[in-house]
Amino acid sequence: MDTLLSTVDAALRTVFVPARASRPCPTVPAQATALEAGEKQLSGALMRVNHVGEVCAQALYTGQALATRDPALRAHFEEASREETDHLAWTAERLQELGARPSLLNPVWYAGAFALGFVAGKISDKVSLGFVVETEKQVAEHLGSHLSRLPENDHASRAIVAQMRDDELRHARDAAQAGALPLPRAAKGLMRAAAKIMTTTAHRI
Repeated sequence: MDTLLSTVDAALRTVFVPARASRPCPTVPAQATALEAGEKQLSGALMRVNHVGEVCAQALYTGQALATRDPALRAHFEEASREETDHLAWTAERLQELGARPSLLNPVWYAGAFALGFVAGKISDKVSLGFVVETEKQVAEHLGSHLSRLPENDHASRAIVAQMRDDELRHARDAAQAGALPLPRAAKGLMRAAAKIMTTTAHRI
């Protein structure tokens, strides 16, 4: 019962309560951000997508932590989730600065990602870790593409995205070292297709 209540609490906090970062928000010293209306709109849409990604990251790790019976692996997922909370807080703060809103479908994204994480965890711990490796690699690629799309003078957003990409790549390496099982090509393709649907929708809604 305690675990169930903790899981529900994590979901409610992620979707409805402003996150608090444990690390300072990344910045570029001595470089102020000044955006025109069109640039601001683009940055807001891209950061909304990134915020959705962090909502999903919280859901995935929570689902995986609930599914595993290994206390050490559960602690691994919970630690990764805490670091992803920084990303959630940074992207939410940047959305406010840009005058943009989070995705209206965040509860849906959370539910879907939680289910995927829980199912992966129930298959096996190694599959669950493999899911982390592939997810984080795809997210890092996605963040890299955003660095090429964000306005050059949006130093604030670019600093956040660059730090997030570094963190995601480290999470992938940590999961691989913990014994991840590589996922089949078909599973990777399905993950990319699902991510495409999510990012395309979240860009607008």
